[in-house]
Amino acid sequence: MESRTVASRDVYIWGIITALGVVAGYVAVLFANIRHFYTDDTESQYAPLWVMLGRQLRAGQFPAMVPEHWMAGNYTIEEAGLLNPPQLLIDLIAPSVGNLALYATVVKLIFAIILGLGVYRICLAYGAKAPWAAVAGSAIPFTGWLLFFDEASWMTAFTGTAWLVHAWASGVRYARGPGPGGGSLRNHVGLRGRRIGYSGPIPTFVFLYLAISVQYIFPAVEAGLMIGAVAVGELVYQKKWRPSLRLLLVAVCAALAGLMTYLPSMMSAKVTWRGTAQINNDQFLTVPWSESLNASLPSTLPAFNSWWGYVQPMPVVYIAWFLIPALAFVDWRKALDSAREFTAPALFTVMALMWTAGPGTIGPLRWPVRVLPMVALGLLVLVCVLLGRFATFDGWRRRGVAAAVLIGLLWARSFSAAPREVVWHIVAALAVAALGSAVVWIGRSRGTVAACALVIVSTFPIAFLQVWAAQPTPMGWNLPENRSEMKAAFPDFPGTTLQLGDRMLIQPDERKLPGAYGSLVFGNYAKDLELTYVSGYTPNGHYWFGEMLCMRWDTSVCPDAYRRAFAAEPTTGKTVVDLMKVDRVVLQRALYPDARDQSAPPGWKWVDYPGHEKYIVVLEREGGLISTQNGRVAAVHGGTATSVAESDTTSRVRVSSVDGGRVVFARLGWPGYHVTLDGHDIPFAVVAKTFVAVDIPAGTTSGDLVLTWRPPGWQIGAAAALLGLLGVGVLEWAYLRGRRRTDEPTEEPTPQDTDTREPGEPDLVDAVR
Repeated sequence: MESRTVASRDVYIWGIITALGVVAGYVAVLFANIRHFYTDDTESQYAPLWVMLGRQLRAGQFPAMVPEHWMAGNYTIEEAGLLNPPQLLIDLIAPSVGNLALYATVVKLIFAIILGLGVYRICLAYGAKAPWAAVAGSAIPFTGWLLFFDEASWMTAFTGTAWLVHAWASGVRYARGPGPGGGSLRNHVGLRGRRIGYSGPIPTFVFLYLAISVQYIFPAVEAGLMIGAVAVGELVYQKKWRPSLRLLLVAVCAALAGLMTYLPSMMSAKVTWRGTAQINNDQFLTVPWSESLNASLPSTLPAFNSWWGYVQPMPVVYIAWFLIPALAFVDWRKALDSAREFTAPALFTVMALMWTAGPGTIGPLRWPVRVLPMVALGLLVLVCVLLGRFATFDGWRRRGVAAAVLIGLLWARSFSAAPREVVWHIVAALAVAALGSAVVWIGRSRGTVAACALVIVSTFPIAFLQVWAAQPTPMGWNLPENRSEMKAAFPDFPGTTLQLGDRMLIQPDERKLPGAYGSLVFGNYAKDLELTYVSGYTPNGHYWFGEMLCMRWDTSVCPDAYRRAFAAEPTTGKTVVDLMKVDRVVLQRALYPDARDQSAPPGWKWVDYPGHEKYIVVLEREGGLISTQNGRVAAVHGGTATSVAESDTTSRVRVSSVDGGRVVFARLGWPGYHVTLDGHDIPFAVVAKTFVAVDIPAGTTSGDLVLTWRPPGWQIGAAAALLGLLGVGVLEWAYLRGRRRTDEPTEEPTPQDTDTREPGEPDLVDAVR
């Protein structure tokens, strides 16, 4: 098998250029919308979650469960990344940052650089020259779905992709390195006689684990598909099964280590909204292949069903303006001779394309449009590797005509999807033609390096114009970004607060401070304020709790929620708010305009908060806070129960009952609870399918009742993680042993060893990096 090398100096220089290109692209986007990277789920879910988790970690508590957050309080099944070390570092820093928009932007910029460098590494691993690898790396963060959704909003999808691409690059290097059964590529000698370009199993294991443990299922499944594609690709390329087997074993070890991340979700699914393992195709957010492939016209507005109707307001299927026209400048005869080497990226792209077209739901995997970044990844890698190895300007006039035909087809497809934007489609097509002509002219006259530099620079204005054209973004909640201003504008609400309101009733001009966000919380906004509110942003809500208060994923409720909250639970005679040990109920005036005219429920009183009357009315208990009284014991029947010790995961209570009784706790009945009485296991029940309850045997006197919650499956997960670590340790030992066996003394390199340049080409060093 051939050895392609790229000079180490050029590899690092172009890696730096890739990172700088990503930074410049981010700056361009921020000129179009300073809050672009602080919108939708980032402002309403992730950034507040970082603040809350960071405060818990700083207090020495591992925030697996916060009972007072109720439906959103089981953070082992939320997108919290509790077992992901980089995410925990983000959490630890968050409470010290006052401007959350700035913090989110910086964090995302770091991950965008990680993502760009990962794609750069993949292209080098498949033999692309460094300039074209840099083109791919600097372009990937500004592809449509990544730019407008994953980077702007869905943070865990973005970080998972950033780790996945490094797992891909390291996986190729590992599969092509020495090991048991022999290596697939002969040794490469660098400028100083160093053997470079190989990678052991540990980098692949680490990057796969990081992709899995972001606690978002899509990157985990996509990583599995990627590893499968690479394993098949290396089998086809090397015609040996052992390298692919080694790679698959590393993936199994990483999956075992990451199993603990998803076991709680899997074992809690029966009580959540995601409890059904159905497969259906409802066409919502499924993307026809014709739209997925319309990747090179910046004006494209694809047609598929979403929240905004059929024609989308953002170019979410866009990948890169050069992607399709550049195919005309590939020497396809040479490329086809090396087709076996591209099996993995081609197979991965095909699988991603098939997924984007449906089914719409596969168990917890819904909305196939989320896989568009994988389509962009696969196509960028394929095209930039082809250009990086087989680009040619021979017969440039004929090839230019072919490129023009491809641009025409792109225009026709974009016009068909969004005919009202015909003028912008024409402008975009002409711009792509002009840019392509400029790149061809510069490439012929100044060389590949200059052409690639122009392609990288062209990314910035396109990203600016695309984001600018999509303003105002239809995704933004417009939550405040400065935490000190938030807290100064908001009432001081100690204890546990239940808010009953509907986010959609807030008028757009009121989504600001000191407007509605000075009085109301939705999503995880209360975590920014360091206040304890019932629920928060949750895609995995507790089904029965949600039904009880008709509460939705963003804490919004239906108008009947007020009646339900003060209704008595039949078996205990206590109201729902009593069983929850809620101290305060905040009613949104827009949802309950006449509430203040009614008498307060028994044991409650109306309390005025001057300056907030426009948006809320407030009920508080006449006797003060009850959330601080007797731990989390909410109701006792037929005996006594006195709290002895309390934590988020454990309630220790002294109980007595002559004829038998029951203790109901202000805890949501998540799977994972365990009860002992005087050291002996006893069963527990769930009241109204919601509240944890324990029956006390007759004759109990000062019994030591301990109610403990642990993430379900944690013992299995811990054992699997240990097994995965042991497995990768064995693979690393085998790798080092195989490398020692294949090591031979290296000689001082001759100029022929270190310089494989063609006329006009830059220095070359191990592209299998």
